[in-house]
Amino acid sequence: MIKIMLAEDMNMVRGALVALLALEEDFEVVAEVARGDVIVPTAVKHQPDVAVIDIDLPGMDGLTAAAELQRELPNCRTLILTSLGRPGTLRKALSARVGGFILKDAPSSELAEAIRGVHAGRRVIDSNLALAAWDTAECPLTARELEVLRLAADGSEAVEIAARLFLSAGTVRNYLTAIATKLNARNRVDAIRIARDAGWL
Repeated sequence: MIKIMLAEDMNMVRGALVALLALEEDFEVVAEVARGDVIVPTAVKHQPDVAVIDIDLPGMDGLTAAAELQRELPNCRTLILTSLGRPGTLRKALSARVGGFILKDAPSSELAEAIRGVHAGRRVIDSNLALAAWDTAECPLTARELEVLRLAADGSEAVEIAARLFLSAGTVRNYLTAIATKLNARNRVDAIRIARDAGWL
């Protein structure tokens, strides 16, 4: 019997997934949570074999929780379930050492097989997303440029970004120009879109 913990913040989706997994004779859902910051303590208490984790959770995002779970309970395998099918997100998941990464719109039979595969110690990754990640270049932006772009994406103006990062407004504008050039973007909004689509933000 494979013991499963499910982390999904949408009640209806979580309920549907629990019902779906209950149909499999070799599965037992031992815990379900709606927040990322309770994944590790819940897993320590219930000792699941596989944690199926939504990437977008309140309290703590799914990837951060998966990395913490790997440290605290290394015998528990993790499967990321997401609607964010971006190559950059997959790369972040792999660097967090998750066992699998599949999209929420995959057929239900794929979820069951992914859980069995991850439990057996295999890496299970959506094939289309894996190909896209293979074809997508690494992020050309520096850590500081990403920080500036992230604040710009949150709606901050150059003066506000400068105050937050202890820079001059002119330096921030230079960063934004360099970012747009590196991403071959028309403007700041286009640069944000490109970075988000690639999963860099």
